[in-house]
Amino acid sequence: MEPDLELVGVRDDQSFKIWSHGYPFRTVRWHFHPEYELHLVTATEGDRYVGDHIGHFRAGDLVLVGPNLPHNWISEIPAGETVVERCLILQFTGEFINSCMMIFPELRFMQPLLDEAVRGVRFESSSAERAGNLMRELLEAQDARRIALFISILDVIGHAEQQTPLASIGFQPQPSAYLSTSMNLVLQHIGRNFTLDLNETELARLSRQSVSTFARSFRKHTGMTFVQYVNALRIELACQYLGQNDLTIMAICHEVGFNNVSNFNRQFLAFKGMSPSKFRSMRRDSSRFASAA
Repeated sequence: MEPDLELVGVRDDQSFKIWSHGYPFRTVRWHFHPEYELHLVTATEGDRYVGDHIGHFRAGDLVLVGPNLPHNWISEIPAGETVVERCLILQFTGEFINSCMMIFPELRFMQPLLDEAVRGVRFESSSAERAGNLMRELLEAQDARRIALFISILDVIGHAEQQTPLASIGFQPQPSAYLSTSMNLVLQHIGRNFTLDLNETELARLSRQSVSTFARSFRKHTGMTFVQYVNALRIELACQYLGQNDLTIMAICHEVGFNNVSNFNRQFLAFKGMSPSKFRSMRRDSSRFASAA
């Protein structure tokens, strides 16, 4: 089965993306993306799939996945049950980390680990705990503190005593083949344009399918309808903007692609279980608590 493309939205005013999600979730499927991903499981246990590797995971599992390496974590939970937070995820591009190493030669200790990440690398529990604490703080950090925490995380994983490769040495990701599938072409197009008006008929034409066939295929690949998927991307971007104070909620609404605040509030409530203003307030309270600690 060909992996699906995951759209990683790193904001223009940020260098990398740090986030968390529960289970089930739209990205919990066999997928890939061009970015590096540091993936920490914070709850549940189950089966880990990285390239041609299959293994068991539990809370505390920390893995660095290289660019375009297909992966998935499937949790063992009762049918119908949900988990609020299953993992913390740090994602960054190869261009960004290579630029960092060119500007700061002290970071070149990371190169062997980045090279090995093409197979996926798992870290021992002590490094996972240290990196996890830093990732937790990074979720709410702003400005220069984000960069300091990012470098601290690199220091932990780059100097970890145990770095265990996962996929076999002969496994080779094939991003050009993955990206050539019709659905991944559609997902690429959505990723570049989800803040604009998108038309399902045009996307069906791009995938060379009828609208009804496209709708069924899209739901099979993503677990969502086209409209739900686009709204999820927009709400995810809105959450990043809400962590800052320089944009009003109305401005954020239009920035991420919604035409009116009422619909934005309704969709945000559906995805996050609270209003945008409540989400921003909780982010502020969490940041103040972290600063006080």
